[in-house]
Amino acid sequence: MLDGVPPSGVAAISIYARRRELNSPWRQLGCFKQALLALDHLRKNEMFAQLAAGVGVSTATAWRYVDETLDVLAAWAPGLHEALTGLGEGDFVIVDGTLIATDRIKTDEPYYSQKHKQHGMNVQVIAAPDGTPPWFSRALPGRTHDLTAARAHGIIQACLTRQILILADRAYQGAGATVRTPYYRHREQPDHYQQFNREHARLRAPGERAFAQLKQWRILRRTRCSTRRVNTIVQAIHTLMTCGYSG
Repeated sequence: MLDGVPPSGVAAISIYARRRELNSPWRQLGCFKQALLALDHLRKNEMFAQLAAGVGVSTATAWRYVDETLDVLAAWAPGLHEALTGLGEGDFVIVDGTLIATDRIKTDEPYYSQKHKQHGMNVQVIAAPDGTPPWFSRALPGRTHDLTAARAHGIIQACLTRQILILADRAYQGAGATVRTPYYRHREQPDHYQQFNREHARLRAPGERAFAQLKQWRILRRTRCSTRRVNTIVQAIHTLMTCGYSG
């Protein structure tokens, strides 16, 4: 991965490689301007008509350029096993889920999260002890329970195979294996249970930084696109964050 390269540079390099692959060197916008167009869309969540007017192209062209850039960036996002490379027995990660809010109608029941009381997509995040997110999952309908999502993505099994400890909240109770969650109703339990919960919360707290970095991209505060496109957006942003840029 291109560590230290600014996001515009990462996107521009990706676009250049894509154009070479398609043997399509000439476009209305150069690689760098196309990259800025896509980053502006992700960072500010602007409408395509506004983006198009800013660079002097049609709305359809702006949509096509942004769509192409997101596909290219998403293809660079690391997979789960790649993200866990180098970790093993004695290491731990923080796992949690977040809801990417979407504009959906009430009849879209699979996308409605009872926990958050809104429509959206469930994204699982693995964070390092310092809060750095090495991996984001693909997006599942918002109704999906966090533990169900973690199992579907293979997180539990992958960490068990490598003997990596997982720190998670109560939504992951019953996962077993190497997953550690807080004790339930700890106020009614002995003091050492309460101490365990305090230490667990302290170690898991940096994981919130991963969500903070993700939600700095305004497009993920409330997406207006198809739910199928949310996954591509998350993976594209993950690529940019992997290069050392948090929004």
